[in-house]
Amino acid sequence: MKLVLDEVRRLTGPNLLWDKPGAILDVEFDSIDVSNLVESWQRWSSKCLLEIGWNSEQSTYRLHAHGANLAISAPLDSLYIACDLAELILSCCESELQSTELPDWVAESHKLKVLWLAQSNQQLLALVEAANKAKVVCLIDDDEVSLGLGASSKIWPIDRLPALESIQWQDFQSIPIAFITGTNGKSTCVRLAAAIAKAAAIEAGVTSTDFIKVGDRVIDYGDYSGPGGARLLLRDQQTELAFLEVARGGLLRRGLPIAHVDAALISNVASDHLGEYGVNTLAELAETKFMVSKALSNSDVLVLNADNQASVTQAQNLDKNLDNTICWFSTQESNPIIQRQIKSGGRAVYIKANKFVYHEAGDYQQLLDITEAPITFNGTALHNIENALGVIGLCKALKLPNDAINSGLKSFGLKRSDNPGRGNSYQFNDIRVIVDFAHNDHGVSALVEMAEKMPAKRKLVMFGYAGDRSDADIIRATQAVTRLQADVYILSQLENYLRGRESAEIPKLVTSTLQQMGIETEKIKVSSDPLAGAKLAIGLAKPGDLVLLFTLDQRQAVDEFLSQHISS
Repeated sequence: MKLVLDEVRRLTGPNLLWDKPGAILDVEFDSIDVSNLVESWQRWSSKCLLEIGWNSEQSTYRLHAHGANLAISAPLDSLYIACDLAELILSCCESELQSTELPDWVAESHKLKVLWLAQSNQQLLALVEAANKAKVVCLIDDDEVSLGLGASSKIWPIDRLPALESIQWQDFQSIPIAFITGTNGKSTCVRLAAAIAKAAAIEAGVTSTDFIKVGDRVIDYGDYSGPGGARLLLRDQQTELAFLEVARGGLLRRGLPIAHVDAALISNVASDHLGEYGVNTLAELAETKFMVSKALSNSDVLVLNADNQASVTQAQNLDKNLDNTICWFSTQESNPIIQRQIKSGGRAVYIKANKFVYHEAGDYQQLLDITEAPITFNGTALHNIENALGVIGLCKALKLPNDAINSGLKSFGLKRSDNPGRGNSYQFNDIRVIVDFAHNDHGVSALVEMAEKMPAKRKLVMFGYAGDRSDADIIRATQAVTRLQADVYILSQLENYLRGRESAEIPKLVTSTLQQMGIETEKIKVSSDPLAGAKLAIGLAKPGDLVLLFTLDQRQAVDEFLSQHISS
């Protein structure tokens, strides 16, 4: 029997297993009786939790194809100690199942109890309880605690909290908040939604995998799609409305960044990063994305893609109380789900006669023509039409006016800075260049489908993959690229994204896949990095050509190169 601990981490918000804070273990195993492991985990969790003095805490588990997620709940002020306790419980389970000597779990539990009693922040726990009673949002990290959101937010060091009797609870207000998640399109959606809010004269803030921003002010660059980014944005005094991009990694590592939001959008669900954190199938990934529904009450709105089968299937598992608050969107008015929504008076967003249409309770609201929205590339970019539909549903849920929605859609994408790295267009000597971040087969397929509709004498494509993608993922994405029927295929190596692979490993796999797909060897080129690949592509391009550049890395450098040589 082999039992391997892959990772232990804190759960700070509602998560895939339950809604409690605590600690979670990612465990891999083989040749083990799963029922014995579960029984052992539950029994030893009860013993150790009682021994440390956490009498009201519990344990849970989630089994998957390659192992299990094992978790215990814990007081909010003691999550690091909970991680140590969870590892002790696992050690007891392993010893029991392998019939080896048990650790001195009583002594080890006592050590953790002493540490807990010494470090416990009872004032923090009392503040959280009082805030919940007053219905005031309380945000906590390792160093600070805040009450209220936006302009009303006030922050204290975690070791210098205010006396409860001094707090004027009525001074703390909330702001509208929306979650945006999905496999592809998340960043585009948060940016488009912010542009619509700006058209409504609302100072919207966004978190994303690229930056955290309020209005036109960038707070910081980097991946802020987790709880840390959400706290920074929600504590900012200028934030009047928040669009929070929540990515798969943050959801699985920590849980939801905040317990309640007013609306949520799931753009789509497609195979991506399978095999991490015990999420091995598309259905399990859909379950992960749908975690955002845990933050919605029965009066809040969940916006879903009726054209995405994984989303449609997972929606069947939702709490039935949410049925009446779902807003479905589709590029087809004839979609059966859209028709059902219309007949029942439900919320729906769809395309009719080339126009965006929103329906609710028998009220049909016609918005602008899809070709008037720059991000649709004159209606050729189906993926961005879907993104726009989802954002319309989200903004209607937040009661943003139609004129702001139309104005935001008309303006967003006119400048490359509106949506950096996503569908950016350049023109030079009758050569058209499209730059996009797409990095999985679902995203690549969407861009290829768009490029197929664009007239060109020849088509050239540059692409590359991170090393943490499985061989199967890389092969599928490469197969998607070949549907472009390009005249030149340039593979850009990504030395900053090898993630355990050898430098030549991915080029060999991609070249082999291209050759198996019937691509002649002379059409295949390899570049040292995306910038070199972009330069090679432009050097090979001729008037009338279309160049498609997938830039996972060096996007700014590629933009600077193209901006110097190509005028929009």
